Amino acid sequence: MTDERARRTDRTWLIAVAASLWGLSAIWRDPLAQEYPSVTVVLWEHVVLVLLVSPWLVGSVRAVLQASWRTRVSVLVIGAGSSALATVLFTSAFRLGDPITPQVLQKLQPVIALVLAALLLGERLRRSFAWFAVPALVGAWLLSFPEPFAVGVTNLYAAGLALGAAALWAAGTVLGRAASAELGFAHVTALRFGVGLVALLVIALVTDVPLGIGTGAGWRIVVLAVVPGLLALLLYYRGLQATPASRATLAELAFPLTAALVGVTVLGGSLDGSQWVGFAVVLAAVVGLALHERRSERPAVTVSERAPDEVAVGR
Repeated sequence: MTDERARRTDRTWLIAVAASLWGLSAIWRDPLAQEYPSVTVVLWEHVVLVLLVSPWLVGSVRAVLQASWRTRVSVLVIGAGSSALATVLFTSAFRLGDPITPQVLQKLQPVIALVLAALLLGERLRRSFAWFAVPALVGAWLLSFPEPFAVGVTNLYAAGLALGAAALWAAGTVLGRAASAELGFAHVTALRFGVGLVALLVIALVTDVPLGIGTGAGWRIVVLAVVPGLLALLLYYRGLQATPASRATLAELAFPLTAALVGVTVLGGSLDGSQWVGFAVVLAAVVGLALHERRSERPAVTVSERAPDEVAVGR
């Protein structure tokens, strides 16, 4: 593809739109998290998502049954872990923490994904990777705790939930790369939500969590599933078809920026001075890593040729 053609077909702006929709999710998720158990919110969110992707489900089940055992295991982990459990952890973080930090901490996901790719897909990390990973971790610590040297148990728990969600989403990214060799995007998407719903039903049954919701919560869950859920995911993957992964990582910075803006202006959240420093350090580390991988002759991560570059980032 020539440079001129690449410029004409590049859809970095579409990635930024999708990431902005993810950043808006706190508008609906935060009030729901304060009123209902996290499992209840995420279960009904998945009910809506499964209804939306139901036309793809039958073909997706047939496809995965014909796939290898590795792909089947990947789909199970993506659905139960990356879709169900990760979203439960993310929603729980809103109940214990502020409405900004859980979303901004998701920018550590690309760093976690690269480490997991090295462990699971045989991609090699060079020493230069530490120059970006270590500052990102330090920035995450500063961002998570208003008093970074006097951390309370509740704050530590909330940050741990958010980072756990980021790790599970990163695992879904890596396993999605592996599954994409045999399954199409529509198949992975439908199976992700379908398996996730089954896992959530099991969790709800075991924990005996109440599943009833009010009419006021119903419309919020529908909007949450449709806008920052399925619509954002479809726009994101549509944009990735013509956008290099390194450039997409930069466009994804619209996510924490939008989340911070929403948290401060709509949800009444705030960040202390050290937290803003952490915010800047996390963003700088991720931007620096993306630029380094795009421009350097010796990237920090040697990407495996066994999986497509398009899915190297993202939720």
